[in-house]
Amino acid sequence: MAERYLITQGTVVEGATVPELVKLKLDRNKKLAGEKEEAAKAKEAKQAENRKGLEAHTTEYEKEYESTSRELIRLRREAKVNGNFFVEPEAKLLFVVRIVGIIKISPKPRKVLQLLRLKQLHNGVFLKVNKPILNILKLVQPYVTYGYPSLKTVRELVYKR
Repeated sequence: MAERYLITQGTVVEGATVPELVKLKLDRNKKLAGEKEEAAKAKEAKQAENRKGLEAHTTEYEKEYESTSRELIRLRREAKVNGNFFVEPEAKLLFVVRIVGIIKISPKPRKVLQLLRLKQLHNGVFLKVNKPILNILKLVQPYVTYGYPSLKTVRELVYKR
């Protein structure tokens, strides 16, 4: 922790006369150090509790992903056995990357790129797939590239950033 937040632990030699204000300061510093220690312990306990909650959420999500992937496999096999076609579910997420710089871009696509938070070359954003977003992407299609990322790709990109 930064030195400016340290609480000084003053000591007094036994038998020496100490001014009243110094005694008060030493008592105050002892009290503050104790409070700070208690707060640090409480913070650690809270962080441990939060960590356990996050681990529980993670396992829950992993179970959910596993069950959906198993369900998709089951539906594919069922369609194959019955001689039908299986239509894959549509993706819910897009990853858009800017591939053109700012020179010679008309104002409307420039503003759209700004709204999509694609202000620099090679910037990327995740977008939810819906009708307005797809219409917006049509406006800036020459300046961006986009696709549907897999769960592995999303994890890697999020952990990287």
